[in-house]
Amino acid sequence: MEYSIKQVSEMIGLSVFTIRYYDKEGLLPFVKRTSGGIRIFSEKDIEWLHLICCLKNVGMSMENIKEFMDLCISDYDTSEQKRELLLKQREQILSEIEDLKGSLSNLDFKIENYKEIGHFSPLDWTSEPEGD
Repeated sequence: MEYSIKQVSEMIGLSVFTIRYYDKEGLLPFVKRTSGGIRIFSEKDIEWLHLICCLKNVGMSMENIKEFMDLCISDYDTSEQKRELLLKQREQILSEIEDLKGSLSNLDFKIENYKEIGHFSPLDWTSEPEGD
C-alpha cells in the first residue's frame, strides 16, 4: 500500500515538516516520488520512520541517527557498529539518569529544609542544614 505524506503524518504523529526534514537529511532513502516530486510512502518507509522516532526518543542526535541509518542500508555486516552506537547512547542515558538523581536529591533536601526551617534563601542550593 502507498501513502501520502499527510497520511503518514497522521498515522505516526509527526508533522509533515518533520517528515520532510528527515527525508531531506537522508534518513528515508527509499521514499519514492511521483514525476511531479510528490513523496509516496510505503509500509517499509513507515517502519523506517518508527525506527527514527525510537532513536530520537532515546535522545540520539541527528548525526548519530543518520550514521545508524546509513549502517542499516550498508551492503556489509554492520551489526557491531550499530551495537556500539546503541551502547554509546545507553551510556549517555545512564549519565543523564545519574545527573537527574543528583538534582532530585538536592531538590528533596530543599523541600525538606522548607518544612523544617520554614524559610531559606532559594539562591543557596548547596547548603546543608545547620546543627543536628
